[in-house]
Amino acid sequence: MIAGALLHPAPPGPASADATLNQLWERVRRRGDMPGFAKAISAILGAMRGEDEHQFSMAQTVLSDPVLTQKVLRLANSGMYSAFGQRINTVSKAVLVLGTEAIGHLALGLKLIEELTRASPDSAVAHVEMEKAVLAGMVAQQVAASASGRDAEEAVVCSMLHTLGRMMITFYMPERWTALQAVGGTGGEDAAAPPVLGLSMEAIGRAAAEHWGLPKNLIAGMRTVEPAPRGEVFTHEDWLAAVSTMSSQCASSLWNDDEAGAAQVRELASSFSSMLGLAPDNILSAIDKAKETAATDLSIAPLAKPAEKRAADMATRRMRAEGNKVLLSGVSDMRDVVATANPGQMMSMALETVFQGLTFSRAVAFLRNRRENKYIAKIGLGDGTKELIGALSFDDAYSANVFHAALGSDRVIFVENAQDAKFGAKLPQWWKDSLSNARSFVILPLASNGQPVGFIYGDWDDSFPAIHLSQTEFALLNDLRSLIVKTVVRRQQVELDAAKPR
Repeated sequence: MIAGALLHPAPPGPASADATLNQLWERVRRRGDMPGFAKAISAILGAMRGEDEHQFSMAQTVLSDPVLTQKVLRLANSGMYSAFGQRINTVSKAVLVLGTEAIGHLALGLKLIEELTRASPDSAVAHVEMEKAVLAGMVAQQVAASASGRDAEEAVVCSMLHTLGRMMITFYMPERWTALQAVGGTGGEDAAAPPVLGLSMEAIGRAAAEHWGLPKNLIAGMRTVEPAPRGEVFTHEDWLAAVSTMSSQCASSLWNDDEAGAAQVRELASSFSSMLGLAPDNILSAIDKAKETAATDLSIAPLAKPAEKRAADMATRRMRAEGNKVLLSGVSDMRDVVATANPGQMMSMALETVFQGLTFSRAVAFLRNRRENKYIAKIGLGDGTKELIGALSFDDAYSANVFHAALGSDRVIFVENAQDAKFGAKLPQWWKDSLSNARSFVILPLASNGQPVGFIYGDWDDSFPAIHLSQTEFALLNDLRSLIVKTVVRRQQVELDAAKPR
């Protein structure tokens, strides 16, 4: 009996509210994850409340975290947030266009998920709860976007925080989660929380939010409400509570992507219609949009078909790994001959290397002709390039398009979606006339002494899967560029020496 008891310890007994929260804060301190979040939100909230130069302060706060910077810019330019018809390339512009409050709420949500999921692979249950919270945020954003005059980012944060109590318990106190399931069964954890933990899951989430100093309006929006017609007094916090309640319940219903869940979603849309001020059909349309985003962005939800994603990802990884070997080998070959090859030979080697290594549909090398003041295509590989070469040229005088931007910055430019209507103004007419069937493309500018001398262009058409260049690939492309430029600099020096009077 003693040995058995040691091998199978009894689940923890009922606890008081104070005992549960004290144990939770101790676990938080011990694991050290959430203090990072607490520090981040203090800076974000300080920037949101700042009276002087608060836009600059918010930009600096976001820029102090490279991961957060990347995520804010990605979301600011995504279909979810970008309704402004312009590309947002800097955090400062994101703050200016979207507003300090919107960026603040966006940053809060991103930091919350980043901190909570940092160690989530250790706990499948915690990972599920966190991904459901992300799904709830997606639903809330689309629903809020359909309700004119509502703060979508605020709704996203409230909805992600709505099940914060469940996330905290699964992440920090898994043995208590087991005890909850022993009492209430799977799916009955919320009902079992008061007798087992001494307080509700909602109270735990609100206590955590207060512990971190989150704004009172966000905490007020975290409460669970029952669907009902709007009363005479219906505040913004009431609306936030309604959308976050519905969104979190929708996330649970959508999770398995089955008919039972779909029926629950239809019922939720109907019952919350009055409180949200939206017709049920509009709510369902918003939820469908959220499902599309979730299928792409989530990793473990059945809705996202993770097994299929993993298989496709593995196939892509194998292809990219082989391509990177080609790039690495090509750069090595170029390094071997850089002391003796001329610029034309190096450009030809580089073109072949990137064409094969990145599996381009087409790759074209352009050189600058200073006598004609033009960039002119010289050699090309891939579908139809032989016929196109003669038509591919443009003036070297600056014009506000992506090619001159790349040449002026001397940085590799990757355009993920050239078909995006909002990006059309950045594409020159010569490209639209000749290369417009490309979905994605890369520009590798070549400069000597700060002056552009040409570039390599490569693109992919719609027959290729979505392209995302890795840091390894960017590094190899930069190595390749520098090797070409070395031969250009050497040629220019030879020409200067020959021109000197004897």
